[in-house]
Amino acid sequence: MKVLLAKPGLDGHDVGVKVLAHGLIDAGFTVVYSGLRKSIEEIVQIAIENKVDIIGLSILSGTHILLSQRMKEVMTERKLNIPWFVGGNIPPNDIDKLKKLGASKAFATGSKVADVVTYFNSIHVPA
Repeated sequence: MKVLLAKPGLDGHDVGVKVLAHGLIDAGFTVVYSGLRKSIEEIVQIAIENKVDIIGLSILSGTHILLSQRMKEVMTERKLNIPWFVGGNIPPNDIDKLKKLGASKAFATGSKVADVVTYFNSIHVPA
């Protein structure tokens, strides 16, 4: 499975997403990293160009609802039907809101790399 890990918005903290990237690589996944401060439009374009199977948004800025709303809009506009998830500083009370916006999964603050690996191993991506 090929995963795009992305840092949307102005958030410049990327240690956590890099730790996750290494954990996913160690678990056998192919990882593409967007780099910092990407727009949702840029992230979706990177996903298309790299033919990824899933997109992960790492958001520490508190803008996870706003960015997820935009993600849903751009994914719909581009007719891109692949799962995406959100992680970072996500309050547990916002998880259901993110799922209603289209996130296949939301990892709350304090989630472990092993939680993400377990989730990835549980999903089926069409060949």
